[in-house]
Amino acid sequence: MMANPSSIPVSGEVLFACFPNGKQVLGGAPFNVAWHLRGFGLDPLLISGIGNDELADQLLARMQAHQLDTSGLQRTETHPTGRVRVSVVDDEPLFSILPDQAYDYVESARLPPVGGEQFGLLYHGSLANRNAVSAEALAALRESGLPIFVDINLRPPWWSLDPLERLLAGSRWLKLNHLELAELVEFSGNSDASLIQGAQTLANRYGLQTVIVTRGAGGVVAVTSDGNVSCAPEPVAHLIDTVGAGDAFSAVTLLGIVNGWSLETTLHRASMFAAEVCAIRGAIPEAAEFYQSHTKVWNR
Repeated sequence: MMANPSSIPVSGEVLFACFPNGKQVLGGAPFNVAWHLRGFGLDPLLISGIGNDELADQLLARMQAHQLDTSGLQRTETHPTGRVRVSVVDDEPLFSILPDQAYDYVESARLPPVGGEQFGLLYHGSLANRNAVSAEALAALRESGLPIFVDINLRPPWWSLDPLERLLAGSRWLKLNHLELAELVEFSGNSDASLIQGAQTLANRYGLQTVIVTRGAGGVVAVTSDGNVSCAPEPVAHLIDTVGAGDAFSAVTLLGIVNGWSLETTLHRASMFAAEVCAIRGAIPEAAEFYQSHTKVWNR
């Protein structure tokens, strides 16, 4: 268990998915992770950029209602709050991540202090690394000395190998899905053994302590310096959508790290929570009872 595990800086994109019917859905992987951590009673510090616009006002109101710390948000007059444009083709949503959003311009000079014993670890994604300004800020955060959990999100055309390798090197934990793993290393098939081999290759290449590979209905595999663990998928009784399932998984994985759960227990509980999120509309539940139902079971 880490010292004062309730404090976790969470850095990366905050954005709204904008649908053709005018509906706007708040999200972004780091935001979703921070939301879940707060739901479980932790005090994450979300570090991102927002514009001076109506979407930013909506975001701040939602965060305040959820008792999420807003002090890590940098407001800018020159760039809009993050958006993803959603179109529907053949009844399937297509997502277009817009360039030059506020989260691309987080300034290192305006970062909150994250060193010291009050913080347990640093969580960040990879999308906000696409811009030189926010990449410089992320590099400054990574120099804080905190152990790093990186949750990559390889969205073309917004990633390339060299900047991604700089994020992987020096990180302790990596979480990615099986398709992203296939982008980074060669392996044959989609069996547990193949994924473990691929994950081990990544761990060895970048000095990672733990690599966790999710594959939706195929379950999860993870490798560490002590061996590997596989976790079968949790059934979803009433599937609504899979939006945010990976972020839900990441949040509980962080919870397991700071609370000293075994890797096997962590993966099982993370899979369980991700399955529950698949049974609601969207990525983040509003009701506190959604989280309490899990913590009651885990604390028995």
